[in-house]
Amino acid sequence: MDLHLEVIAAEGRRAGIERALRDAVRDGRLTPGALLPATRRLATELGVSRGTVKAAYDQLVAEGYLTARQGAGTQVAALPSVGAEPPEAHARARVPRLDLRPGSPDVATFPADAWLRALRRAIATAPSPAYDYGDPRGRIELRTALSDYLGRARGVLAPPERIVITSGYVQGLALLTRVLDGASIAMEDPGLPFHREVVRRAGGRVVPVGIDERGVRVEGLTGPREVAAVVVTPAHQYPTGVTLHPERRRALTDWARARDGLIVEDDYDGEFRYDRQPVGALQGMAPGQVAYIGTASKTLGPALRLGWMVLPPHLVDAVADAKLHSDHHTETIGQLALAELITSHAYDRHVRACRLRYRRRRDRLVDLLGARSKVRGIAAGLHALVEVADEAEILARAAEAGLAVGCLGEHWHEPGAVAAGRAQGLVVGYGTPRERVYEEALAVLGRVLEGG
Repeated sequence: MDLHLEVIAAEGRRAGIERALRDAVRDGRLTPGALLPATRRLATELGVSRGTVKAAYDQLVAEGYLTARQGAGTQVAALPSVGAEPPEAHARARVPRLDLRPGSPDVATFPADAWLRALRRAIATAPSPAYDYGDPRGRIELRTALSDYLGRARGVLAPPERIVITSGYVQGLALLTRVLDGASIAMEDPGLPFHREVVRRAGGRVVPVGIDERGVRVEGLTGPREVAAVVVTPAHQYPTGVTLHPERRRALTDWARARDGLIVEDDYDGEFRYDRQPVGALQGMAPGQVAYIGTASKTLGPALRLGWMVLPPHLVDAVADAKLHSDHHTETIGQLALAELITSHAYDRHVRACRLRYRRRRDRLVDLLGARSKVRGIAAGLHALVEVADEAEILARAAEAGLAVGCLGEHWHEPGAVAAGRAQGLVVGYGTPRERVYEEALAVLGRVLEGG
């Protein structure tokens, strides 16, 4: 390994090396288990004798900063931290034993073999300019693949020139908010608090718009607080689980055309519908008024940080410019691999397999609840809203049982909404747990709901 040491000549060669190494271990630049350079090599780099370096190593071994074993070289010792818990204790505190919180798929289902094959083919065929700075809109290979996939699978009118590749939904939402330049943006109530904060930090003003059993209440977009855009989850509203009614779809697109407003369609789990064919994207009804955002986070995994926007023509250049000055462009190799995965139809096969797996999980959840609790919303996605009478009491019992689960109360725009008589419920993420612990998590949830 390469090792940078600041050796102060006035301290003497050996003492200076000892002090520099000791400081590097203490401040964490040399981590426990790090292998130090061989004495001969470090001596050459520092311009001192090998004996000087060996003497410094021996002194720090004696002090407990280093360890040395025959054939294993010299390594940094594991030092106890002072006045703090070990890092693994913090990790254990953050991760619940059983996790039914929403927001993530079962990442153990990531198609590693298919991804590796796609990655190899993509790298083998990629032209050399692919490794240079690229188009802020993204690689044409991925935009072309998405144009075909989104058209046939989600009913999106998606010419490659209107697609911008992003590092996930959050970046897409932030870029649109910046382009709208401080405008008022309506967001579903209830909805995800984190997304509201993304809009605020990007300079937008958040206006709540209500949700009922037919989806977003379009009449809430007209009134004393004029809005320039509305963010909706029409295929499967988060967190209530309802789908946008056809009449509301027409009313929403009529509003956008009449007011020159923008609809931001968050199609976060549109591929996962279990009782019928998935509802097509809203964008297909009004491609000139809808900015469609999708990602690979729920189908493949959030770690990939790959998302896409299909934009109205008048927004493409502005969003691409904002993307350029945000991070220049999304990393290229993952884009090429995803393009290969889509064009080989391995992506479709993976989505179909996940759809079957998550349908079975949802069915097991509904069977467990029986007549005890009502599940609201359509049979879709990776979460379900379970009606309860007292969120706080059930969450306390769940925490005591080592079970993490979401709740509806944290999704309302106004704090204290539960106390004001709003609906209460648990937001159960049945996609999150690994398969081997899912049954146990369901059993614990059942006992918690029964009061045990």
